[in-house]
Amino acid sequence: MLRVGLTGGLGSGKSTVAAQLRSLGAYVIEADELGRELMRPGQAVYEEIVGAFGPEVVGADGRLDRARLAQMAFGEGRLEELNAIVHPGVIAAQQRWMEGVFSRDPAAVAVVESALIFEVERDAKARACHPSGKDKDAAKVGHPEVERLLADWRKRFDHIIVLTAPDELKIARYVERVAKDPEKRAAAVADARVRLARQMPDAEKAARADFVLENTGDLESLRARVGALWVHLRAESNNQASSGSLE
Repeated sequence: MLRVGLTGGLGSGKSTVAAQLRSLGAYVIEADELGRELMRPGQAVYEEIVGAFGPEVVGADGRLDRARLAQMAFGEGRLEELNAIVHPGVIAAQQRWMEGVFSRDPAAVAVVESALIFEVERDAKARACHPSGKDKDAAKVGHPEVERLLADWRKRFDHIIVLTAPDELKIARYVERVAKDPEKRAAAVADARVRLARQMPDAEKAARADFVLENTGDLESLRARVGALWVHLRAESNNQASSGSLE
């Protein structure tokens, strides 16, 4: 069994590579998908978000108004507060998912696609050094167990794959995905730049990664490199399953 983190900045192509790995036989889960589930009405994370951000983030249908929540998080400087609520639940859900996968398939390669693998660790450590009383009240930031879970998250992976791409290409991909209406593209570009500014630069992530894949748009080349990487991951997973150890 092998635990793999797949990460990269906005627009780097994580979904593309995740789909390729899934087609080759990997088990894949998306952090965003888990986050959306945890943010549904009735979930503890939903209740905590509403308690921290107020009823204005609840839409007429009772679900979170994700656009309003994003505006408050990115536009009003409350992203860390939101992440401190959502990330512990997402991380715990990922861990449960991996355990379920390995119980069914001891030789599995389990891939977690997440944009913020390194950022989760960075932000948890920053909060531990400079805790905010307001944030503690809102999201239990600074609680030793929560901070341990977040700061040690990198250690929960056997390997990290980082996808890189030039920032302008990332922005173009993001805009193409979220702003089909030309009139909305300027706002989407500005949004992309804000989001990228909150993420660690590719160079920092690549320096800590086990594998780096540059994605400049040549899908055939990317597919070939993912295929070669899969052969390596699969062989290592089979070896670990035979030995019964992750050491």
